[in-house]
Amino acid sequence: MNYWLVKSEPFKYSWEKFNKEGRTFWDGVRNYQARNNLRDMKEGDLVLFYHSNEGKAVVGIAKVVKESYQDPTTDDKNWVVVDLSPVESLKRPVTLEEIKADERLKDISLVRQGRLSVMPLKANEFDRIIELAG
Repeated sequence: MNYWLVKSEPFKYSWEKFNKEGRTFWDGVRNYQARNNLRDMKEGDLVLFYHSNEGKAVVGIAKVVKESYQDPTTDDKNWVVVDLSPVESLKRPVTLEEIKADERLKDISLVRQGRLSVMPLKANEFDRIIELAG
């Protein structure tokens, strides 16, 4: 199993809306590195859902329920989406400040490549964030 983190601005697509819908395709990715990460996602992989800009915190866990396919919002064959489904909300959000302050998370992509919207996580990074959530 692989682990990932995806970012969304809550006013565009919030964790709450995701939970109401129960499933979504992760679209709008227009960065090649993030796109390549989408292509590497496999069904069953776990994904941390991060609210960017407002909140700046990991708020929930999702899973990949359909592997990459053509982004239906564009005719450009360069871009793909994956389908995600919510698994559970974290007991409490884990803020970017907490992540930056944690010695075990100092090399996480969220800190090193803050603008990347889809990023891989190591199993120990994923586990540590879950641990910080209580």
